[in-house]
Amino acid sequence: MHVALDDRDIRMLQILATEGRIAKTELARRVNLSATPCGERLKRLEQCGLIRGYRTEVALARIAPHITVFVLVELEAHRADSFAVFERHIEGCEAITNAWALGGGFDYLLQVLARDIADYQRLIDGLLEARIGLERYFTYVMTKEVKSGPPPLELLLGQRPD
Repeated sequence: MHVALDDRDIRMLQILATEGRIAKTELARRVNLSATPCGERLKRLEQCGLIRGYRTEVALARIAPHITVFVLVELEAHRADSFAVFERHIEGCEAITNAWALGGGFDYLLQVLARDIADYQRLIDGLLEARIGLERYFTYVMTKEVKSGPPPLELLLGQRPD
């Protein structure tokens, strides 16, 4: 379901997508509103599900060595119950940080964070042993992050950036 947004709502979402910790008074100033109406808009955006949460981007490499692995998965069977079994199982796998169902040749794309290749392989071995319908998987190790950013709201809404 789409939610009707005006230019201020869109600007607020753009600012929050890159500056989630911005003070509400500063957000209000940047969208040219007083604090109370800005707070009311923010609450509405949260309540209607447009803002799903606030996060911090953690510099993982400064905390501990790790690898990011993308895994393309193909299931043995393509039935609703097969997909449900697989999805329930991976929901409980903390190392799988993102998972997307795909249309086309593969069924899922998983993003995995692991300490090293051996740690990743233990995860895969566990998925295979769990008998959750995993037929084939293809592993792609990320060598460096080239780009990461907020969603291009203006582009998606057919608007031109300022």
